[in-house]
Amino acid sequence: MDSATKDEMQPSLPPGVFYRPEQLARLGQYRSREVQRTCSLEARIKSVVQSYLEGVKTGVWQLAQASEAVQGAREALGQAHGLLQGTAEAMQTLRPLREQVAQHKQLQVLSQLLPRLWAVPATVAHARSLIDARQLLEAYVCLRELEKLQEETWAPLGGLELPVFEGLGPLAEALGQAVEAAAGAAGQLAREDPAQLVAAVRVAEVDAGYTASLELAPRGWRQRCLQALQEGLDRTHFGTPLLPEPGALAGWLEALRVALPAELSIAEALVAPCCPPYYKVVQLWAHTLHSGLRRCLQQLLGGPELGAADAFTLLHWVLHVYLGPEMMGSLELGPEADVSQLEPLLTPENIEQLEATFVAQIQANVTQWLQKALDGEVAEWNREQEPGTDSSGFYHSPMPAIVLQVRGKRPGRWEAPRGKGEEKRTWTLLMTTRCCLQILEENIRVSSLVSKSLQLRVQGMALSELGTFLRSFSDALIRFSRDHARGETMAPRYVPYLLATLNHQSALSSSVSVLQPDGAASGALAPVETALDELQRRICRLVLEALLAELQPLFAALPSRRWLSSPELLDNVCERTAHVCQDFRRVRNPAAQLLLAEAERTVVLQYLRALMQGRLVCRGADERTQAAERLQHDAAQLRELFLGLGLEESVQCAPVLLALRDLLNLRDPVLLGLEVAGLRQKFPDVSEDHVSAILDLRGDVSREQRLAALSSLQAGPQPSPSVGRRALFSLVPAPAPALSSCLPSGPCS
Repeated sequence: MDSATKDEMQPSLPPGVFYRPEQLARLGQYRSREVQRTCSLEARIKSVVQSYLEGVKTGVWQLAQASEAVQGAREALGQAHGLLQGTAEAMQTLRPLREQVAQHKQLQVLSQLLPRLWAVPATVAHARSLIDARQLLEAYVCLRELEKLQEETWAPLGGLELPVFEGLGPLAEALGQAVEAAAGAAGQLAREDPAQLVAAVRVAEVDAGYTASLELAPRGWRQRCLQALQEGLDRTHFGTPLLPEPGALAGWLEALRVALPAELSIAEALVAPCCPPYYKVVQLWAHTLHSGLRRCLQQLLGGPELGAADAFTLLHWVLHVYLGPEMMGSLELGPEADVSQLEPLLTPENIEQLEATFVAQIQANVTQWLQKALDGEVAEWNREQEPGTDSSGFYHSPMPAIVLQVRGKRPGRWEAPRGKGEEKRTWTLLMTTRCCLQILEENIRVSSLVSKSLQLRVQGMALSELGTFLRSFSDALIRFSRDHARGETMAPRYVPYLLATLNHQSALSSSVSVLQPDGAASGALAPVETALDELQRRICRLVLEALLAELQPLFAALPSRRWLSSPELLDNVCERTAHVCQDFRRVRNPAAQLLLAEAERTVVLQYLRALMQGRLVCRGADERTQAAERLQHDAAQLRELFLGLGLEESVQCAPVLLALRDLLNLRDPVLLGLEVAGLRQKFPDVSEDHVSAILDLRGDVSREQRLAALSSLQAGPQPSPSVGRRALFSLVPAPAPALSSCLPSGPCS
């Protein structure tokens, strides 16, 4: 070790050690310890290096030994390769000998099997004759013998196919087709020749368990047999020629209702014993019939649109008959049928399609019938003859015979109208026609046999069509009235035909309840009832307008001096009113009472309107007395007129003239406030303008007395509410009063 290395190995003192004198005493100890440590490290290093060198020496020796072994193996392999090449050359010389041995073995096998091979064509022909004779088990035995012979020749001949076996494939196919044919006619064979069906099933089952040694594809006769069972059943009941023609659907479904349960009974009683249990014949029959029927119905729905009757028949049959106790829900059908797993015959989309078809076609027919009824009715309105009357003397026309159904009577028992022979013949013809509401009622009732949804759709359609008809009827009345007013059309019997339409409205109102089936929502008829009420108001308004047209020229001269002295003006009014209202007796109650009440109120309103015009001012007490007496006389005359027409006195409005008579007959104007307050109590809709107009008629009321009388309208007690009180003064326009007669709180303030 050189000096530099030794210097490096010298122990170095850590900083701060032996800096003080008292520490120098341990310097020798420290040095000896460091020398010992250095020596120990040198010894360990020498030991490690020595061990490494010995390992390297051993490895070099082993590599030399391995190299010598590899060289020896290479030489041995070269010698073996040479020996193998010599053996291959020797084997080439033996190849012709091996070929001769193989040919000898094949000839030996052929010589042994030659008698049997010569019999193969005859056996094939015999098997075919057995197939033709439907002796399927015997034919299958022949086939198996031939296939066994083919297997015996195949291995010795090294897979060589002999031409004599070429007919086995067609023979097997012919037998398979015979098995399929027998399975396809299972229902018929089970009744006529169950042995043949059993033979076909046994052939299929035995063949399914047979494993050939030849590399041939499995024949799958079991699957073909099951498929033939299904196809034959489907072909029997749902073949293309059996699809129903339009209009014959009901008969086709009825035939299926009888045939399908019978087919399931045959399957359970006759076919199932001929087949293994795992065939599940009853379930197979049920599912096959269901699938075939479902496919057939889908094809039917995919074709031309069904008629309303066919759509309804199909819906009812599918939803109720098919799943009912006569068919798939029969208690005689055992659990092995497993009908709970069957999918619905019709999808929700199919049901929606059929319901829409049924409703749409019924709607089209109803629309056509109602339109024809309306057209016939409108054509009647311009006739010169009065409307026909029934046995009770009420107006009628042919339209109710088409639109309405008189319940509780047969068409043959309805009474013909009194009229000419042609009208009677028309009535008889119309009575034999099915009525529209009857058809709608029957469709609503019958549709409930299918489903609640269909019933609601039919009811909604019926109400919609009836509402449309009522609107069209109302529009036709408006055109008729407008054309009559303009003189564009001649309607000699304008009012009688309006009254006839009012009878139609009453008949409709009393019959529309048939469209409300039991259990339906109570408000379903509200739109139609509202339309009927509106139609009644419109007809009454048109009749009253005709009455007004007669009365307005007469009321133009009232009040006047002539009116004070003579009842002639009101006599003319009553005469015209009676002339118009005399036909109201041809209207059925309660419409007749309503029309009379409205006519009476119309006359009174015209009377009040004439009084409010300010055409007359009494010149003194005598004229006021005459005016009061005239009002009393006119009120009595109107009361007697309408009592004679049949209007009850309790609903008449003429007593308002008596109340005005009291205002005119009062001799002391100071007491007018009491009379005005009493008038307000009887007629709450009277206004200051109306009272002022009556005071103007008196002609003796000062400004202060007028203000005091009008103040009583505001200061007096409020009128008590009266149920059924009809408006009068609020419908009578009053002339605007002068500023001097207005109260500070009145309408002029």
